[in-house]
Amino acid sequence: MNPALHVARHDALLARGAPLLHGGGIDAARRRFPLAPEPWIDLSTGINPRAYPLPVIAPEAWTRLPDENAQALLEAAAAKAYRAPASIEVVAGAGTQAFIQCLPRLFPARRVATLGFTYAEHAASWRACGARVSAAASLDELANMDAAVVVNPNNPDGRRTTPDRLAELARAMAPRGGVLIVDEAFVDFTPEASVAPMAGGNLIVLRSFGKAYGLPGLRLGFALCEASLAIRLREALGPWSVCGPALAVGAAALADACWLEQSRELLEHSAARLDRMLEAAGFAIIGGASLFRLAEHDDAAIWFERLCRAGILTRRFAERDNWLRFGLPAEPGDWERLALALGLPRNV
Repeated sequence: MNPALHVARHDALLARGAPLLHGGGIDAARRRFPLAPEPWIDLSTGINPRAYPLPVIAPEAWTRLPDENAQALLEAAAAKAYRAPASIEVVAGAGTQAFIQCLPRLFPARRVATLGFTYAEHAASWRACGARVSAAASLDELANMDAAVVVNPNNPDGRRTTPDRLAELARAMAPRGGVLIVDEAFVDFTPEASVAPMAGGNLIVLRSFGKAYGLPGLRLGFALCEASLAIRLREALGPWSVCGPALAVGAAALADACWLEQSRELLEHSAARLDRMLEAAGFAIIGGASLFRLAEHDDAAIWFERLCRAGILTRRFAERDNWLRFGLPAEPGDWERLALALGLPRNV
């Protein structure tokens, strides 16, 4: 899309009171609310506010094409971190989005369903490839589909489906040639909910790196799948699908289990604090995961505007006009600004 048209599309959505196309988009919010204080606080995305500390990156990561051995080391680190079975492959790509757009081109699925209201890019990518896409109310409705997508934990409400139920669904779909895709973008801090150890066959698992490690700008994600599909995915992604710096940072971070555990504990405290603040301001917490909370309020649209005027961006949903999704503030000053914008004491 022409950059000018892309900007105009964002601005038009905001002007109508509709949500941004995705989380993020501070530039569009800044144009819509030019008097808002700077810097903006972006709570519209589910990104870890405590980013993984960048390791020293060798100059060669910037000055040479990405190295095949470096990619193999990254994928091995991901396989270990995600507890992938030895019989399957882990394929690295430029974010989970790369796989969301690739997979519909590799399967001749015509009847596709997602489980409930979820991340919209899955349905959009399948529709772009000619599939008929619906939203299923239960796992049972997915069993007869050519392809099914379950985001687990779900975005935006944090709904969880147990690994055993997902494995059972994959087995039920297998005789008809159906494929089950489980998007685990927000599972890193609840590893017990991951179906990655059962990946393979017709069960494909997607994992995001940037959300848990607070580095979405690296554009790094993984697909866990059987070897034959891994070959096709690598061909579809093309050579050098992950940049050299991302290969280095990802391998170091995925091997650092201590950092992930420390981050999990900090996020639990932050999420509990955010819940208390939102409830004190009159919101009802109706869901969430480690990196975001979903809140309900009859005046959610008014609150969205009020927070934007205070330089705080949250996530609205055109389909659910009484919902707002909040990411976790990063710095003490961000917490204070949010409290004041919610009409609460500074140090609540």
